[in-house]
Amino acid sequence: MSVSSYSENGFFERYGGRYVAEVLSRPLEELDLAFREAMSDRAFLDELDVIRRDYIGRETPLYFAPAATKLLGGAQIYIKLEGLANTGAHKINNAMGQCLLARRMGKRRIIAETGAGQHGLATAAACAKLGLECTIYMGEVDVRRQQPNVAAMELYGAKVHPVTSGSRTLKDAVNEAMRDWAANPDTTHYVLGSALGPSPFPDIVREFQSVIGREVKRQAEERGIKIGAMVACVGGGSNSIGFFEPFINSKEPRLIGVEAGGTGPGIGENASRMTGGAGREGILQGYKSRFLLDEDGQALPTRSISAGLDYCGIGPQLAALGESGRVEFTSVLDREALDAVSFFARNEGILFALESAHAGAAAMRVAGEIPGDQAVIINMSGRGDKDVFITSPVFRPSEWTRFLRAEIERLESASDIHEAKSMAGESL
Repeated sequence: MSVSSYSENGFFERYGGRYVAEVLSRPLEELDLAFREAMSDRAFLDELDVIRRDYIGRETPLYFAPAATKLLGGAQIYIKLEGLANTGAHKINNAMGQCLLARRMGKRRIIAETGAGQHGLATAAACAKLGLECTIYMGEVDVRRQQPNVAAMELYGAKVHPVTSGSRTLKDAVNEAMRDWAANPDTTHYVLGSALGPSPFPDIVREFQSVIGREVKRQAEERGIKIGAMVACVGGGSNSIGFFEPFINSKEPRLIGVEAGGTGPGIGENASRMTGGAGREGILQGYKSRFLLDEDGQALPTRSISAGLDYCGIGPQLAALGESGRVEFTSVLDREALDAVSFFARNEGILFALESAHAGAAAMRVAGEIPGDQAVIINMSGRGDKDVFITSPVFRPSEWTRFLRAEIERLESASDIHEAKSMAGESL
């Protein structure tokens, strides 16, 4: 059974749909129509192409990793360096596309949810460039562990709202953003960051992210690279579905999606919806897919060292592709992701985000299964500098502790605080 790249009436097989309150039906219908019109408008597409080239920095490199190839044995290892895109991750592809679409629709206020902070950062940057008002909803837990991204969002002029309900992570940020949109549909566009949610969002996000896979396909053809497998991490699914898109309706190469294995197989220890046996079909946040749910249909707690992979659900197209067998799913533990961060940093000079490191770890496993004349391509969906507050306590705990203590002492010094305030006043 094959699954089309595009939904049929909002569904991918039995997953997808539009399960929303009446107040959101009209905005979603309006968005669907505007999106279809924009995708047929040469002027819109040309403007997007120019922004991709001159602002986002496309196309991003397809990098051959010689040391990793030699050390792992088997397949040639290539890395699609989405981390070199402006704002440091793939999220800018979709954020910019949707912000342009919102401006076309006459909506000047943008809201977005974010987990790891990369989607919030990308949306804030896109709004700053296009002159749009920006509000970001982010779980309180994620605000604490992704402070560098929070600071950058605010520098771009965005208002960051910490969400204190529920688990205080991505699921709850999505809920708050949906409530805001329902209350302000005439003036506001919700830039949903992953390929999930009510139709037409899965199609919109996949379309704007498919630039990744289309570049890979062209780059590989130009260089005579035979692709044996493509590997991407899967939270909601934006980077993976965009990476896989040109290959979905072909039998090759292998498409491998990597979920967060967290610390183990127990409830609340991971975010594995397609692997591990805990995921079940359900309807949540406006769409039908596979989720981690209890017997009453309520979202179960999740865990991942990476803030972008701890969502309880998965995009409907990926759920359908997993069930059809076109996408293989596996999971990677926190410690394996950390090992992959270290491996690629030391051997290739490339610092993976913790999300992307899940894909790197899975590629390290599968490399030996692929012949040496073929390639395993990893989607390095983001850079790891955003994770310094998570990785430093693991890789250099003593030095990091001393640094934090010294910073606290410096900030508590009356003279330093006065100096900081003076400098802030001068910069303003």
